[in-house]
Amino acid sequence: MNLVVGATGMVGTEVCRALVDAGKPVKALVRPAADPGKVKVLEGLGVTIVRGDLRDRASLDAASLGVHAVITTASAMPFAYAPGENTPERTDRDGCFGLIDAARDAGVRQFVYISFPPMSAAFPLQDAKRAVEAHLKSSGMAYTILRPTYFTEVWLSPAVGFDAANRRATLYGTGDKGISWISFKDVARFAVASLETPAARNAVIELGGPEALSPREVVAIFERIAGGAFEVTQVPVEAIHAQWSAATDPMEKSFAGLMLGYADGSPIDMTATLKAFPLQLASVKEYAQRHAARE
Repeated sequence: MNLVVGATGMVGTEVCRALVDAGKPVKALVRPAADPGKVKVLEGLGVTIVRGDLRDRASLDAASLGVHAVITTASAMPFAYAPGENTPERTDRDGCFGLIDAARDAGVRQFVYISFPPMSAAFPLQDAKRAVEAHLKSSGMAYTILRPTYFTEVWLSPAVGFDAANRRATLYGTGDKGISWISFKDVARFAVASLETPAARNAVIELGGPEALSPREVVAIFERIAGGAFEVTQVPVEAIHAQWSAATDPMEKSFAGLMLGYADGSPIDMTATLKAFPLQLASVKEYAQRHAARE
């Protein structure tokens, strides 16, 4: 049995789908407050639902019983964040500590954790990720730590200022640094493949898409496909750094830190990884074409 934590999230649902498609039994840890529509999607896939919460150790112990492997994509950010309640410290750090300990105590043999590459600025979400990585490494379980860079579907969306439908794009920093944008669906495929790939055992693997493109190159791709120019707004690094320095809320601090990482660039050389994981990765161009087809 495979346990997926964070199963109602974007990546988690895709992990469940990929496991089901591979013929693997799946149960999903779902919070009592989870969106009923998202739970229904999981049930429609044939996933067994178990109720619990990363902040409730007893529910983690119960969910881990009879489990061979755990895959967790769970995070308080961005959509589940609640100040003082569902935060990077309580959920991403302490909650994941509890999940690792519960899995270890239940005899789980394999643990796959979705993190992200190290970034230059310190911020609560990154601090939590790095702490969990260290705790997992010392757990005694076989582990895989996947560090995908910026998700195409998130960072090239209106939520962070990339509004392709209205041909407007906000770029953080100069927009000239390469980023290996990766589809969340490919991250899910890597997570599932890690269960049976020898190179994934006790490994930390940085993940990116098929090529590193600067945000300005991404805009140019969308402009060619859309057949028109974008209105581009640039947010200077100095302004982002000021936001990061002044932020006291964990989510605001973390988002500013992620924007600084975006401004720094995040190129990932996937040559060696794709030899171990022979997957065909989705490109930014393909994403732009799909977006254009929907308009």
